[in-house]
Amino acid sequence: MHNYYVNAKGQAQPTGTVKLTNRDFENNNRIGIYWLGGGGAMINSYGTIIMIDPLLEGFDMPLLIDMVAEPSDVTKVDGYFVSHVDNDHYSRQTLRNLASVTKEVHASHYVASLMKEECGVEASGHTWGDEVTINDVKVKFTPADHNWQNDLDEFNYRVWNKEEYCGFYITTHGKKIWYVGDSRLMEEQLHMEEPDVILFDFADNEYHIGLKNAYKLANTYPNSKLILIHWGTVDAPEMTPFNGNPDNVINNVMNPERVVILRPGEEYNISVE
Repeated sequence: MHNYYVNAKGQAQPTGTVKLTNRDFENNNRIGIYWLGGGGAMINSYGTIIMIDPLLEGFDMPLLIDMVAEPSDVTKVDGYFVSHVDNDHYSRQTLRNLASVTKEVHASHYVASLMKEECGVEASGHTWGDEVTINDVKVKFTPADHNWQNDLDEFNYRVWNKEEYCGFYITTHGKKIWYVGDSRLMEEQLHMEEPDVILFDFADNEYHIGLKNAYKLANTYPNSKLILIHWGTVDAPEMTPFNGNPDNVINNVMNPERVVILRPGEEYNISVE
């Protein structure tokens, strides 16, 4: 639990970045989970590469970390998934520059339409409950509640529907990995089959889960490993969505030894029996 520190501005941040290499995209005879920084993640399940909300370049705010890779370093993506429209999750530049090595792209119907319109990338659109199978990996779209745009006049040129935001419940080789996504806590999220690993946003923000509800979700699944994401990446100490401190999770969840604090690009292995 020593992969982070609190900087002079009061933000918790990781101690460094582990750069991805070609080996991270090969079949290493295991399931590897990587935090890519921000809200991004990668899963390598016996050589099947799933990327979720990768942001490798072109973000419009200063960062505390180095990127885990250049797009040219990524050798293949079997499934590219985007949880919602916000640009720290739907990176247009990353999508365009990974398109040539990406086999399938999946998102909500709305985000998929933007991918075609804005990036010229064909993507499959989905709603909650849809399932996608890529090689030996099954991905189910799960509910999320993050349509913050409806509360701001500048975004009222359309209605932002909840179904445009999602998480992903991934099953592979008998193991279950849940990317909850940016979301207020929802009742549905408290009745999932207990995952082996949760990719866990704990931002104390009214449009994210908030700390109290983060603890509630974590303690609903007391045996799930918690890989912390959506923290320590953006240089914005005044902005709660980017300003979580892992200490809060460690000190307030059941079985705190299950909290996993990765450096961006560092692999976490799941044992497959």
